[in-house]
Order: sequence, then structure tokens, then C-alpha cells
Amino acid sequence: MSEDERTMSDLISPILYQLGTGGILGFIIGYAFKKVLKIIAVIVGIFAVILIYLGHSGIIYVNYPRLTEAVEGLLGNIGETSQWLTTIIASLPFAGSLIVGCALGFKKG
Repeated sequence: MSEDERTMSDLISPILYQLGTGGILGFIIGYAFKKVLKIIAVIVGIFAVILIYLGHSGIIYVNYPRLTEAVEGLLGNIGETSQWLTTIIASLPFAGSLIVGCALGFKKG
């Protein structure tokens, strides 16, 4: 085996391992994420219907402007992603296959 062949296989093997591991883990994460999102959507929907009914019946008063502010504040905090985005870019082969696997798992779930 020549020096060039050994060097090439030393480079390809870790990349293939990262791609395979990232793809499999991404698929599992995407599949589970979609299932969890469905459950959360049902719970939030039921909660919203109950709140609307109780508000309409006059049992409770819902301060909708304050509720809107609270939700917007929560969503504003979620948008701060610059720190973990740098980490993903640093490990691009693993992250790329993780994202593709995640998308496939999300589609399948």
C-alpha cells in the first residue's frame, strides 16, 4: 500500500463514520420530534378550546393582549441560536447527515 492510498483511507473512514452516525441519529431524532409535536399540538389545541369555552361562558376572563405578549416573549428567546450554530458549522459532515436524517425521520413520522 502506497503512502497516498493510506492517507486517503485515513481521511475517508472518519468522514463515512460521521455521515452514517449522523444520518441514523438524525432519522431517530426527526421521527421522535414529529411524534412529540403531534402530541403537543393536540394538548395545546384542547387547552385552547377549553380556554375559549370558559371565556365565552363567562367563567374566566382571559387577558388576550397579555397572553400575546407572553407568547411573543417566549418565541423571542427561542430565536437566539448563534452559539450552537457555530458548533454545527464546525462539525459539518456530522451535522449535514444529521439534518438530512432528521428531515427523513420527520417525513416518515
